[in-house]
Amino acid sequence: MTQTYLEVHNLCKTFTAKNGSVEALKGVSLSIGKGEIFGVIGLSGAGKSTLVRCMNLLERPDSGDVLLNGESLLKLSKEQLRLRRQKIGMIFQHFNLLEQQTVLENVCFPLEIRGIPRKERREKALELLEKVGLADKANAYPAQLSGGQQQRVAFIRMLCQPADFMLLDEPMSHLDERNAAVMAGILLEEVRTNGTGVIVTSVGKRFEIEYDKVFSL
Repeated sequence: MTQTYLEVHNLCKTFTAKNGSVEALKGVSLSIGKGEIFGVIGLSGAGKSTLVRCMNLLERPDSGDVLLNGESLLKLSKEQLRLRRQKIGMIFQHFNLLEQQTVLENVCFPLEIRGIPRKERREKALELLEKVGLADKANAYPAQLSGGQQQRVAFIRMLCQPADFMLLDEPMSHLDERNAAVMAGILLEEVRTNGTGVIVTSVGKRFEIEYDKVFSL
């Protein structure tokens, strides 16, 4: 029997703007097992990104609870939550690359934080860039890359952070079919080897990923 890793209980989230309010999540509940590849699938605007951001409290729900290994994240102090997040990797829709740093420096950044020696982290970063076909872009800056290239950089940067739990918000939305297939293969290997993955995907863009469970919004 698969061990429950993350539980979401009756999450609700409403955003208020000048022209009214938007109910992004209404009583959402789900359970994710340890080591599972879990798909969150839905149309644009259905609340997929809000849900995945609530899973590590980058967005705090109005009500409900999020439990990681049976522990309520909502009851943690800021320092306790910061420590839990060190084991949670995330790819955002908008990549969040460091614009003033090169591709190589972006990929090296999490390795530097972990205290990996400079030579070792550069070798690791170049190995990953080669794997996704971007070795020739090592000295380029994010603004010089296409959306798909930036997405691949964000992906391998996440792989440099040791994570038990990976949250991927539309991780292949900017990729062509060939690069999406390469990334899907790397992603599945990483999740199966090291942790649990939640993949947010729009309807019609599943890229042949074999999910253990799928939740539709």
